[in-house]
Amino acid sequence: MGQAALAAGGAEAISTPDIFAEGRAADIAAEADFRDERLASAVRAVLGPVTVDFALQPSANRVKRLLIADMDSTIVTTETLDEMAGEAGLKDQISAITARAMNGELDFESALRERMALLGGMDAGVLERTYAGTELSPGAAAMVAGMRKAGAECRLVSGGFRYFTSRIAERLDFNGDQANDIEILDGKLTGRVMDPILDKHAKLATLRALSTELAISLDDAVTVGDGANDLPMLEAAGLGVAWRAKPSVAASARARIDYGDLTTLLLFQRLDAR
Repeated sequence: MGQAALAAGGAEAISTPDIFAEGRAADIAAEADFRDERLASAVRAVLGPVTVDFALQPSANRVKRLLIADMDSTIVTTETLDEMAGEAGLKDQISAITARAMNGELDFESALRERMALLGGMDAGVLERTYAGTELSPGAAAMVAGMRKAGAECRLVSGGFRYFTSRIAERLDFNGDQANDIEILDGKLTGRVMDPILDKHAKLATLRALSTELAISLDDAVTVGDGANDLPMLEAAGLGVAWRAKPSVAASARARIDYGDLTTLLLFQRLDAR
């Protein structure tokens, strides 16, 4: 399947794509410089219009021992902050800011503080109502269960809010969660996010800290997310999966799920995805 085209992209040590699982996934092995962005570009060029999810990764060390997952628009289908804004009639305004921040066009911390400030004065009950309407992404529960079955540590790490991550983490049996805290006084949202803000740097730091704690290398980790604040942890992990990602993230991803559900992350490791 176009080995010459792959070599032209700088991928001398890359395998021809192996499409498996009844066409659900394509596995491409790269031995030396699998993090070289040219390789991912070459793979996308070779796959062309084929509607298959792919992962470019070393042929060895496929089964990962640590999973770090984003929450909003990854483990759950929505951006919870945007949904909260709906009650104030500000969803379109706040969603537009969210979209730009997730595509890397705005500073994440500033955008988060700006959006939250617009919700100052809302009844804190909006959190419970938003959670009640939050749906899991297809395959999310099975993905976490599959990773736990394989013996992996599973963490939910989000630039969103701990109110939601704590509940989603318990619901899906993650080992733990990290997120931002929002200030509530007298039953109202003040519009303030508490310091420190969990941003892209914090996500990467968490990946590194947990790898050290578990005595594993970064290559033993898999990360999954959709936004620009996930990109550093996607690039650093042995398997960084862009889930229906924003354009700036998808463009540089070495593994992408654009068509299947989140159990495709298990397929990339040749684990049971049923």
